[in-house]
Amino acid sequence: MSLRTVPLSYIARNLWVRRVTTLLTAGGMALVVYVFATVLMMSEGIRATLVATGQPDNVMVLRKGAGAEINSGITREQTAVLASLPQIATDGQGRQLLSREPVVLNTLPKRASGQPSNVTVRGTSEVGLLLRPQVRIVQGRMFRPGTSEIVTGTAVARGFAGAGLGETMRFAGRDWRVVGVFDASRSAFDSEVWGDSEQMMQAFRRAAYSSVAFKLADAEGFDAVKAQIEGDPRLTLEAKREGKFYAEQSEALATFIRLLGLALSIIFSIGAVVGAMITMFASVASRVGEIGTLRALGFRRTAVLSAFLGEALLLALVGGIMGLVAASLMQAVNISTVNFQTFSELAFQFRLTPAIAAQSLGFALLMGLVGGFIPAWRAARMKIVDCLRAA
Repeated sequence: MSLRTVPLSYIARNLWVRRVTTLLTAGGMALVVYVFATVLMMSEGIRATLVATGQPDNVMVLRKGAGAEINSGITREQTAVLASLPQIATDGQGRQLLSREPVVLNTLPKRASGQPSNVTVRGTSEVGLLLRPQVRIVQGRMFRPGTSEIVTGTAVARGFAGAGLGETMRFAGRDWRVVGVFDASRSAFDSEVWGDSEQMMQAFRRAAYSSVAFKLADAEGFDAVKAQIEGDPRLTLEAKREGKFYAEQSEALATFIRLLGLALSIIFSIGAVVGAMITMFASVASRVGEIGTLRALGFRRTAVLSAFLGEALLLALVGGIMGLVAASLMQAVNISTVNFQTFSELAFQFRLTPAIAAQSLGFALLMGLVGGFIPAWRAARMKIVDCLRAA
């Protein structure tokens, strides 16, 4: 046995001897870490869902100052100007990869509860589908232009009444037949309803489009296109890379969830820290003679301090791993919430990343450090004579 440090095996054995108390204290810490990790996973899931919606070579054009598509308006004359840009890519048939899209919110009843919720309804076209390679029809077919046919995202088809393949939805004074269900690779499009652009304009009595999306022939030419659009006096429009636009859509909701969750985690952690402190104080009180023996054998105060502090950190690590394992199971859960930016329902999944795992374990170790330092300091300050006399 080293006269300078206490072996790790000795620290671990002490926790095992008090395994019931250890498990209860670690369980309290695990609950706090579970809340902490779940909140971060929820925030990351929302961010990843919206970021995955954008393509790096696509450009979104909205009215200047509009924070979301539902607040934007682009006239037909302005879309004609945009369509004249030479930087727009074309497909194999020579068609411009540009989509003029009205976007509206529509209230639809939930399939299970019947409660109403806002759903994004997008008018688009076959070109709009080509602009989003992550979107593919998994049931049925694409809607036919000029008809009251629609396709629904998987989240909408699963969660809303009348949104499944072959069913009929009624909104904007019409009956719309669902002829297809599309999968958007867990992006925000999964929470949308798509139909023919011109039919949506007529049904919702819109005179202007909400946004224009187009693909760049050269992804590096975005800055030139942006300057050309925003410098044209005929246009009061703003151009953004599609990825950046959807990333901004996640900021408000993700930040709110993160701050609320962190506040709750800090409040809950106070209880976990107190629990760890009580456990370690009890450990010190029951091992006074042992502390005296260690000091008599030549272990310095710092060795005793590090030994008890090591117990607290190991205890916290066990709790952190337990909480992280429990939180990781949330990745199998599908959940939806209202996006503050668009006021529409957004379906997403919890997402665990290495950074979140590291932050969660770091938070657990911080609780162990705070809860274990004072008891460890008390153990290190005990005098040898007093310890042996109490034994």
